[in-house]
Amino acid sequence: MGRSFFCKLLFDDSNKDEIMRRVLKGSTSQRKRCRYIERDHLAGHKRLYLNYFADTPVYPPNLFRRRFRMSRSLFLRIQSKVETYEPYFIQKRDNAQRFGLSSLLKITAALRMLAYGVAADFMDEYVRIGESTAIESLKKFVKAVVDIFSKEYLRSPNNEDIARLLANEEKHEFPKMLGSIDCMHWKWKNCPIAWKCQYSGHIRELTIVLEAVTSFDL
Repeated sequence: MGRSFFCKLLFDDSNKDEIMRRVLKGSTSQRKRCRYIERDHLAGHKRLYLNYFADTPVYPPNLFRRRFRMSRSLFLRIQSKVETYEPYFIQKRDNAQRFGLSSLLKITAALRMLAYGVAADFMDEYVRIGESTAIESLKKFVKAVVDIFSKEYLRSPNNEDIARLLANEEKHEFPKMLGSIDCMHWKWKNCPIAWKCQYSGHIRELTIVLEAVTSFDL
């Protein structure tokens, strides 16, 4: 609604209810609507399945590991656990009885964002998933993984674990080494100003550092 519209209402002799009705009607008629994009989720799922998850996939296991940063068996194990734990990842039909996104698409988008630090809409052309859905999938995926696997994989090592790791590393000619550490920097575009000093590093960008420690068997 323009400024002139409110000026006309200011000098209008109509009652208050009539003025309010016209205001609401005008705001509704000029409200911007989001454009719906027909992404064809089934085509995206079929492409992803044939490329990586079919009995004879297009890309061999070494390329799967390189692009997903894990083996296919590990991916399928995580997918099964997450889909069972979080109903959000179960493929459903919408009100028009069309199939929505499969768990393969949602988890692939989340893992690619984690592995490569790319923007939420980067995978849209390939996995056919919108930006807001990709962000929601990432949040729910991370929460589900922490809830499911934290007791087994995200806990601090106890004395028994330390003794086993030291023995294994010494066997592989790396004595007194618990594990190998690596890290990656994620650029934090919207970092609060008050926190900038804490997240500035050698690359002159505001980043969050993700560290990972692994033994010889990953």
